[in-house]
Amino acid sequence: MNKTVAALWVFVFLGGTGMAFAGETGHYVCGVEGIKCASLPPPGVYFKLYNALYTSDELTDKNGDKLPLSFDVTIFAPVSRLIWVTGHKLLGGNLFMDTTIPMLYTDISIKEAGVSDSRFGLGDINIEPFGLTWHGRRYDAAASLSLWMPTGSHDPSKPASPGKDFWTPMITAGGTYYPDSDKTWAASILMRYEMHSKKRSSDVTPGDDFLFEWGVSKTLAKIWDVGLAGYCSWQVEDDSGSEVTWDTDVRDRAFAVGPEVSVFLPPITTGVSMRFLWEIETRDRPKGVMATLTFTKVL
Repeated sequence: MNKTVAALWVFVFLGGTGMAFAGETGHYVCGVEGIKCASLPPPGVYFKLYNALYTSDELTDKNGDKLPLSFDVTIFAPVSRLIWVTGHKLLGGNLFMDTTIPMLYTDISIKEAGVSDSRFGLGDINIEPFGLTWHGRRYDAAASLSLWMPTGSHDPSKPASPGKDFWTPMITAGGTYYPDSDKTWAASILMRYEMHSKKRSSDVTPGDDFLFEWGVSKTLAKIWDVGLAGYCSWQVEDDSGSEVTWDTDVRDRAFAVGPEVSVFLPPITTGVSMRFLWEIETRDRPKGVMATLTFTKVL
């Protein structure tokens, strides 16, 4: 049986600092950071509210071709993230830490499989207890270690369950380069590697995932940024376990691109960004559109 169709019964999504679909994919939701994705702010405390909306009416097979199914999914995730960038230095960089708490609404239907389910609830929480951020004359950089915890409810018979039922340690590293001395142009890339544990309710271990987000932008009037953003993700290891019923040689992937505009409002110390990303190629997963509206407040 095609892996995508078989795994729809355990279809789950996690919002947060990303989005995952069909089969046993990972936790991180690509596309939520956008332009200057590898740049952290100066020391201080910050609150971010991500509002991520994903819609799709197309499932693709292992070759990227559309499957003949009446498929429809809508996912909305208001996700809260609290960030503390400290004044403490290590290896020349500022220590930082944060936590991400997602709430998730998922509505999914597949007529041919008799699937129709919608749920809202707490997703899997991420804690990032150790990170470093550097700022140079022409660059920013960051690296961190974090952990996704199976805090969301998970029921294999409920396709819209908000939890994934496994742990995921994650390594993050990236940088932003400014070609001009005034830093009005920026090119950024942020890479992540996920290592998944065995699911708690079944003998299934999802394969590791490698992914990155990127952005190219121009600053206008000192407070506006406009540009292009995108993401690429690959499953780099086979799913494993005695309860894996699909073809383990099939590994999912996705590529997306789209515009972004952001503005920082000094009187209220708040940033706002809007991004639309179209998935231009997927394999063994849905192919859709993601929109993200993010608010960042300096506390």
